[in-house]
Amino acid sequence: MKLVASLTSPYARKIRVALAEKGLPFTLEVDIPWLPETAVPSYNPLGKVPALVADDGEVWYDSPVIALYLETLGGAPLLPAERLASLPVRQTEALADGITDAAVAAFLEGNRPPEKQDQAGIERQLTKIHRGLAALEERLVQRKGFGGASINIADIAVGCMLGYLDFRFGHLHWRSTHPNLAAWAADLLARPSFTDTAPPPA
Repeated sequence: MKLVASLTSPYARKIRVALAEKGLPFTLEVDIPWLPETAVPSYNPLGKVPALVADDGEVWYDSPVIALYLETLGGAPLLPAERLASLPVRQTEALADGITDAAVAAFLEGNRPPEKQDQAGIERQLTKIHRGLAALEERLVQRKGFGGASINIADIAVGCMLGYLDFRFGHLHWRSTHPNLAAWAADLLARPSFTDTAPPPA
């Protein structure tokens, strides 16, 4: 099994953490989809990472689909087996991924030449991030889909999203405005699966 990933992608990190938590062996092929010589489109026609090449040659993308596929391979379960029970977990995963989407969009826009940046667009994405974090803070208090006794895919998605905010948006200081999320994340981000997959220094 091979995972095609960028070391700075929070979506790829989600799958790397999931593989580690499940104890599933894989090889890592590092590829940066922004580079002209990238081979990522040969795995995913959308040119996005991660992409997982299964042992039978089937290629799976993107991260929510890969996470579902990993559940078929054994290891520690990251989703409840019962479909209804899995919905709050999947919803929290989707919320975390959506915040990540907004953060990536804001980062990419902010990397454009200053005279070409859409400041209103960046602000819209930052508003999504703040609303999403507030919703996660509330869901955590309710233990709605994540924050339980055992780690699941929603915990992983939230942790990778928060790690991406630390990596690209340290000026947001999300810990000071979301103390419950900060206290919970301190233990999560200290797990070996997270420390071993931290993005390289910017």
